[in-house]
Amino acid sequence: MANITAAGDGITGGYTGSSLGMQITIATLAGITWYNAFELVILIFVTFAQYRGLYFWSLFVSSAVGLIPYSLGFLMKFFNLTSATWLSVTFLTIGWWSMVTGQSIVLYSRLHLVLANQRILRRVLIMILVDAVCLHLPTTVLTYGSNLAKGDSRHAIINGYNVMEKIQMTGFCLQEFIISGLYIWETVRTIRLDMDRTKRKIQYQLIIINLLIIIMDLGLLVAEYRDYYIMETMLKGAVYSIKLKLEFAVLGKLIHLVHNHVWKPESFSGPRDLPDFVDATRVTSDLTHAPTAQTHTITRGPSWMDQDDISIAMFEHSPPEGPHRTSISNSWSSETHIAHHGDHMTIGFSNPWCQYQRKPARLSEKPG
Repeated sequence: MANITAAGDGITGGYTGSSLGMQITIATLAGITWYNAFELVILIFVTFAQYRGLYFWSLFVSSAVGLIPYSLGFLMKFFNLTSATWLSVTFLTIGWWSMVTGQSIVLYSRLHLVLANQRILRRVLIMILVDAVCLHLPTTVLTYGSNLAKGDSRHAIINGYNVMEKIQMTGFCLQEFIISGLYIWETVRTIRLDMDRTKRKIQYQLIIINLLIIIMDLGLLVAEYRDYYIMETMLKGAVYSIKLKLEFAVLGKLIHLVHNHVWKPESFSGPRDLPDFVDATRVTSDLTHAPTAQTHTITRGPSWMDQDDISIAMFEHSPPEGPHRTSISNSWSSETHIAHHGDHMTIGFSNPWCQYQRKPARLSEKPG
């Protein structure tokens, strides 16, 4: 009966104690969650050039549709702010689905930047989807049953919820341990092969962030198994908001790491006064001298890295450079052509792994 009471104190009613410290703690954790959520939503819309892609939508849903309704639902429940129990339960359930699974999708959406094995990537996605069905659905049914059921059956449902709550917490923690472990494993392998100090700094940050995710999940798991239900539910919102902000920061740097791995800005020796529409960091040739007769090939990225993945990832994190942003800064399809009287040299910026070479100028080429 003690376990039923521990679960029922949080899931079937509000906080009935008289501790002012507990009330302040509940309100403070909800405030932290909302602050981080609103800040993250603003950063998302300011940072992304276009509002599309799995990374953008998973971040937005887990923040706006996840964190905010989740904390609002529990705040309404614990402080008895509404007599409509179904309303607070609906808020916290929608927020819980979006927050927990959404955060795993955020990690998955950038996992391909460090992991080459497509079979593992598919299995990770299947794991997320299966866990969402097998863990969210039973817990949701028991949540509504615990709050809306009447009579003797209510105690059985509460007891079932108390067991299922621990199962789903353990399952989702294992899911995040696996995804974070893949990040750590692949990043450690990359560090051994790359001596660049700047890239190593980002890679170390990626490792630290994923270690922090594991530690915070372990803390939530301890609170759950200790039956600190109210503290565990309110801490969960704050912890997930912190994890999402950390992931947003380090995964954004991961884009630049991949960009620097493909393009070698340190090899650029051209003039510094290039036109504004030319991105100097993407030019790898010496434009001050005529090209040699032999064909030069720009350093190619990893064979497993899809060109579209890098272009889309970089494009998503390309903030506007000014109020009069040109179409060249809005698209990777633009090309720049440099023509000479005797020879014709074309540098194509639409394909980061293209080759450029000298060829006889017979017909004038139109840029396209």
